[in-house]
Amino acid sequence: MVSENQEQEILEKLIGYQKDEITEHYIYQNLASSVKDLHNSEILTRMSNEEKSHYNTWKKYTGADIGPDKLKIWVYTLMGRILGVTFTIKLMESRENQAIVTYRELEPVIPEAESIIRQEEDHELQIIGLIDEKRLHYVGSIVLGLNDALVEFTGSLAGFTFALQDPRIIAMVGFIMGIAASLSMAASEYLSQKSEKTESNPLTAATYTGLAYIVTVIILILPYLLIPDPFIALIFTLGGALAIIVLFTFYTSVARDLPFWKRFSEMAVLSLGIAAISFIIGVIVRTVFGL
Repeated sequence: MVSENQEQEILEKLIGYQKDEITEHYIYQNLASSVKDLHNSEILTRMSNEEKSHYNTWKKYTGADIGPDKLKIWVYTLMGRILGVTFTIKLMESRENQAIVTYRELEPVIPEAESIIRQEEDHELQIIGLIDEKRLHYVGSIVLGLNDALVEFTGSLAGFTFALQDPRIIAMVGFIMGIAASLSMAASEYLSQKSEKTESNPLTAATYTGLAYIVTVIILILPYLLIPDPFIALIFTLGGALAIIVLFTFYTSVARDLPFWKRFSEMAVLSLGIAAISFIIGVIVRTVFGL
């Protein structure tokens, strides 16, 4: 026997579930229309229809029409266009996995809850069909450009900071070195992809590597153009390096089901460790040459 208070609590939960389901219905619908691959579009359309079906199931019990969260629809649709469908739906599914736990609490009261749970769990399997998203083929190339720029360039800037102690000269030298290094990395990736004969397009892989490197370089030298004190600029540069590591590690950990903390700690220790060694080398060079 369910008490009046429990009924009200269940009703409030169902209204919340309704809002989530209709919101996700529109998100999947928008994502389905944005992908070119027919197979992926069909999967997303099916998932969209299932979310609408779940909404109608909850509506039978609430008797209310609930509108979607328009801001969330806009955010996830934009995320899908910029960061890719695979990343976006995996991020959504991580929230749905939390919802499944609360759905189980309703099984004794609402018979349809079991079938909804089963469909939500099937979504994770359907996502596997989207793993072949083209941009994910080039994650390795992006990682190559990012890693090399973060490890090598952060260390170089740390060394230049103490050796030169002029933020504009540091930025100028860093930018010239960064352009040269990005072109070198892009060329190396092109030759590597061509010799290995992978599924990836060598020119596209090289472009991703070069762009990842040069974008990272620009972010890292920016503090030296904005802050007159080179040592404070170095602190912001190291903060920018950590921010890049966090964002990209989060992206790859979600899109490819990889452990976040292990990858983050590896990249952070390498980047900051080499920066510290380079800073010490800069101190030694300045002392030896009497600059």
